[in-house]
Amino acid sequence: MNTPLYRIAFIGCGRRAHEHAAGVKADGRCEVVALSDLSTESSERLNAEFGFTGNIYTDHKEMLAKEKPDVVLICLWTPLHLPVFRDCAEAGVKAVLCEKPMSATWGECQEMGRIAEANGCQLTFSLQRRFAKGNQTVRRLIKEGKIGQVVRMDLYSPPNLLDCGIHTFDQAISYMDETPAKWVLGAVDTTETYNWFNVPSECGASGRIVFANGVQANLVSGEMDTWDPAAGDATKTWAGVRVHGTEGFIEVMWDGQIIRGVNYKDPSWTPEMELSSMTDQMEGYVRHAIDCLGTGEEPEVSHAKALRASEIIFAVYESVRRNARVELPLADVTDSPFITMLENGQFAK
Repeated sequence: MNTPLYRIAFIGCGRRAHEHAAGVKADGRCEVVALSDLSTESSERLNAEFGFTGNIYTDHKEMLAKEKPDVVLICLWTPLHLPVFRDCAEAGVKAVLCEKPMSATWGECQEMGRIAEANGCQLTFSLQRRFAKGNQTVRRLIKEGKIGQVVRMDLYSPPNLLDCGIHTFDQAISYMDETPAKWVLGAVDTTETYNWFNVPSECGASGRIVFANGVQANLVSGEMDTWDPAAGDATKTWAGVRVHGTEGFIEVMWDGQIIRGVNYKDPSWTPEMELSSMTDQMEGYVRHAIDCLGTGEEPEVSHAKALRASEIIFAVYESVRRNARVELPLADVTDSPFITMLENGQFAK
């Protein structure tokens, strides 16, 4: 029985495309037939580095029409995700693996989900840290009750929430078996504003999140005053989650590095450390997405799961706009409240 081959195409061939390409290269079911980028040099470089023989285009619509790929990897800046995904879905692409974050506004995030469901196109986002061995271990330990019942979380992220916080929120949600948030109270720091991939952002944020299962979480995003990399202090979590249970706690970095774990009844217990590289994670991401294309099951990083994490981000921003806590699901919001407030000059200099 022959292994099925999926026709693969890349839209966007920059640095992140190379990380996605490692996952594609490792999966024997994938055949790269085309690459699209405004820079022909970038496409040629991706072809050469991974031994692909894809046809090169500068117009992704022309590529979709001529090559008819089964699977497309979108590795573009954030504002391009929605329009390019729409083009893929309308062209009959079976699955799209898109770079995170979803989009710059909550309405656009929801629209991506609507298009995926309306067209039967499997849409996933590169929240590849779910495939880190350490994160898989933590999920297992929590299910086994190693720290008892989860009651609280401390969430840490570099700036900014849209690009970085989504990893932290997704990590936390995955530890609670996909439980969504119930309400959010947030604040943002605009001492400085950044522009990441053509989307303006805050330099820091904080807040309180209560999940539907009653777990309460404290959020810290931005510069960590308690962490000094120059001093070699590796015991502080600057990107990840500390999970507090009734019988212990586990502190985990984004990529699954377990900083420490404590079981109150068994002081000798030490959680096993399992590290995985970005390449390992991307291989797991691509392999799982291709698997799900065949089985029809919901992917580990489906658009529905990305929406849960994204909703928290925009709820933090909406809380700032309302000066009040925000109940979820997030209703009557289609913009990015942060961008709207910034453009309206509502943040003090």
